[in-house]
Formats: sequence, structure tokens, C-alpha cells
Amino acid sequence: MKRSWTLAAATSALLLATACSGSSDVTGSDDEASTGASSAEGFPATVSTAFGDVTIEEEPVRVVALGWGDAETALSLGTQPVGASDWLGFGGEGVGPWMDGQYDEAPVIIETLEPSYEEIAALEPDLILDTKSSGEQERYDRLSSIAPTVGVPEGGESYLTTTEQQVDLVAEALGQPTAGDDLLADLEAEFASQAEAHPEWDGLSVAAATKTSEGWGAYVAGSSRVQFLTDLGFVQSEEIAALEPNEGGFSVDISSERLDLIDSDLIVAFPIFIETTEITEDPLWQEVPAVADGHSVVIDGDLSSAYSLGTVAATKYALNELVPMIEDATAGQ
Repeated sequence: MKRSWTLAAATSALLLATACSGSSDVTGSDDEASTGASSAEGFPATVSTAFGDVTIEEEPVRVVALGWGDAETALSLGTQPVGASDWLGFGGEGVGPWMDGQYDEAPVIIETLEPSYEEIAALEPDLILDTKSSGEQERYDRLSSIAPTVGVPEGGESYLTTTEQQVDLVAEALGQPTAGDDLLADLEAEFASQAEAHPEWDGLSVAAATKTSEGWGAYVAGSSRVQFLTDLGFVQSEEIAALEPNEGGFSVDISSERLDLIDSDLIVAFPIFIETTEITEDPLWQEVPAVADGHSVVIDGDLSSAYSLGTVAATKYALNELVPMIEDATAGQ
């Protein structure tokens, strides 16, 4: 049976390989290597998830971060995981270039969709983070049999955990709720600053689109990619919003014959496991009015990964890189 675009987005997209370069302003001290975050605010800590309350009795020392973006979130809070999943195929330490230098010792890289539970158990974790994943009960049950596991929040199934939810969950589990609040407040301030600097974006329609080897798709409300754009003042395209989401809940299929559905005041698109030219040189793409009028942005590489990952550090990177491109694409709107 042919796989759906949603499955491709949950496999190929999550494993998108990118080059690594750059740096981040998020740092941790040498004393925090492979340990729980410094200055923890108190244990036991109880974290509410879709699987019920999880209690962490003592400050975690050996953390395994398996969910999409969990490792970067832990690093931003001063904790260096001993094991982590590399969802976007960065290689090396398994995190984006905006996190360069955050590890004193590289973590053991754990498979994403089908992790080796034996390999995880061998790391002797005292906390497992899986806050942005498939939300499957079987996966959670196997992980929680190894160590206390903080899984997805209510409503966070199928990778729909928001940046705010992820930071809150990880920060609570690490005894760093205040530091988590600070991270989110800083990110919110950056978005507010950009939105204030670009009042012309307020109310413009936007479509977040992608193309894989199996065809076109677009993201819907609930996806971090759409949230990124709406936080800048844009509103999701009514045409996309009216479509029935796929089983995963964060995307819709778009046939090539109906590519006009993504026409908006702004289109942000990126390739998944195909060459960028398969978008930019597609005649049907070129015929979309917004594209023909110069109101589209096609991103790839590190920027595409940062835009998709949704961690605080990755989102800051994406803001710095993508905002100037959006400015050019919306000039004269």
C-alpha cells in the first residue's frame, strides 16, 4: 500500500538530514555534564501527562531525551542527556548547529520511531523524556518500565505538543520551572518584537506547505510551523483551514491539480527528502498566483530544520534567518 503524505511527514520529515554549523547563546556549566539541571527548585516533582501524573522523587542525574526536540530543551535548561534521539539526522551529538558546544560528552544516539529499549535500559536512566512523540500507550508503557517517563501532554498526541507544553513538561521534570518560564518569556518577547516591527503582516493569510516524493501537503493549526507564522501576525489560509486534517492531525494532503489551495498572501514551503528544485522548478508551483507574484519563500537546510523543530533555540535561529526572507516576500503587500 502506498504510504500517505502524513506518514512521510512522520518519518522522512523527522529524519531530514541537514548540515551543521553555527552557534547558540544557550549555555550550561561544565559541572552539569550528564546530570540534572543545576539549582533545581525542589523534589519530588509531579508532572501531569496524557498518561497520568508522573512523580520524579529526586533530581535526575541520568536523563534520556527521546521526543522530538526534547534533548535541545533539556540542554537549554542546563541538563546534558546521556542518551537522545536525532529526529532530523543532524549527526554527531544529534542536535542543531544552534546548540553547538552544549555537550561536554556526546550522548548515545537512540533510534526515533523504533527505539531500542534494551539500549535505553543499558544507560541506566533515572528520567526519560518523550514529550513530543507519537503518544502511543505501548511506547509509553515500555519506557516507563525502565524509568519514570514524562510523555506527551493531554492533546499532545501525534507530535502535536507545543513549544510551551514541551518546555513546561521538561522544566518541571528537571526541577527548573522558573528557568522554563524565562525561556518562554524570552521567546514570546522576540516574536512580539518582530510582530510590532511588521504591522503590515497583521491579518495577512499564510500557508505552510511542503513537498515530498509522494506529493504536496500543508500544515494546519496545531503544527509548530503554522504557530511560528501566526505568532508573527499572519492568519492561516481559510482554504487550508477548511480541509479535513490527516490522521496525524497536523497536516493535509494537497493534490498537484489543486495546488491553488495553498495560494495566500504568503507561502512558506520546504522540501522533505527531495531536492529544493523539485519545488522551485515545478510548473504547477510556479503557476500559483502568490508564487508568480513573488510572495513565496522556499527554505531548506539548517533553516528548514530549525523552522520544523520548534525548540526555543531552533525557533530563535529560524526567526533570525526567516524574517528577512518574509520581509522581501511581502514587500508591497
